[in-house]
Amino acid sequence: MLIKKPDDIKSSEITSESVYLNRRNFIRAATLAGTAGASGLLYRRLNPASQKAAAPNAPPNGLNAAVEQVASGYRTAEGEAANSFEDITSYNNFYEFDTSKSGVASASEGFITRPWTVKIEGLVNQPREFDLDDLLKIASLEDRVYRFRCVEAWSMVIPWLGLPLAKLLAAVEPMSNAKYVKFVTLYDKKQMPNLRTDILDWPYQEGLRMDEAMHPLTLLASGLYGKSLPPQNGAPLRLVVPWKYGFKSIKSIVQIVLMEEQPRTTWNMANDEEYGFYSNVNPQVNHPRWSQATERRIGQCTWGNCVETKMFNGYADQVASMYAGMDLNKNF
Repeated sequence: MLIKKPDDIKSSEITSESVYLNRRNFIRAATLAGTAGASGLLYRRLNPASQKAAAPNAPPNGLNAAVEQVASGYRTAEGEAANSFEDITSYNNFYEFDTSKSGVASASEGFITRPWTVKIEGLVNQPREFDLDDLLKIASLEDRVYRFRCVEAWSMVIPWLGLPLAKLLAAVEPMSNAKYVKFVTLYDKKQMPNLRTDILDWPYQEGLRMDEAMHPLTLLASGLYGKSLPPQNGAPLRLVVPWKYGFKSIKSIVQIVLMEEQPRTTWNMANDEEYGFYSNVNPQVNHPRWSQATERRIGQCTWGNCVETKMFNGYADQVASMYAGMDLNKNF
């Protein structure tokens, strides 16, 4: 896991010293580090004004080449190496585009992510509709290397770039009776071909309890490997909740609603016997159709499952206290 004390951890504790210095020198040279103002500049550099996202396999520009040179430095605090950029961008779940993991990248090529706004409303004192550039200026972007575990028993280690969700929610001043946060994905049949099917109840929506949403590990990701998010990974803004199964990390967010009642969520509506609201990674609770005790780490396992699943995906020290006294077999 990456973060034992999220407020204190330094990037230099994540990577080797040489990689850290090279990476910081590169960012410094590009004048993209550190402050809230620089975050906006970083976002604009990673997301040029073109309406079409760069193809995943496009020739690297100067920025991408420099990032790839230090890619091996992305590791969790336990020393787990990040999956390759190719792994992360070619094996994806994004049902709005395609139900085949290998088909999402091609189906989402050309997905338009600018302009983009995110509306935050409900039980807040300052409801707002954020332009994406303005939203990303709220807090400095941070690199987070997280395990990412999917319910289908496969996993990756991904270096995300984003801002803590808590800082965004603080900007709209949640009311005291706000107990849950609902997230909604873009609904655009012209760009998302599978919205014309009834395989799920569209638009895709997810939810967190307020304390989960405000937890320091919960991230709104706008990039990975120092690059802007490709469409297949949830561009331009997605949720990342590393102790939960991957389907909780909703993609291409356009709406966030603070609520008093627990929101309905897409997979729970589709099959509540298999997909609960909490969806915490738990090796002791099997999916009805397969074991969750082990997982297949993409890029490491040639076949079968080769990694033991950890409680809360390895983040138990940070998050287990939120579920003290709960029956995690019942509240799965």
